[in-house]
Amino acid sequence: MSTIRLYKQNCDTYEREVLGKITEQQLDFLIENLEEEFDEDEECFLNPETLVYLREQGADGELISMLNSALEGCRDGVDIFYLIE
Repeated sequence: MSTIRLYKQNCDTYEREVLGKITEQQLDFLIENLEEEFDEDEECFLNPETLVYLREQGADGELISMLNSALEGCRDGVDIFYLIE
């Protein structure tokens, strides 16, 4: 069984920061709802409006919490991406 980790790019240092592990269902949800961004390079830009959209589409609370924490300190948004290990 693979581990899927969600990361963000730090707004100030541009270093990768682990947000946490996500489930296959959570990854499927992100791919389905952010298809254009994730389709090419497994990366997308997350901003507050995107977070509202994902909540409206039915994202589970754990995923919303993780994505919300990614936005802390990054008012305009942040790049997020995943790796399957």
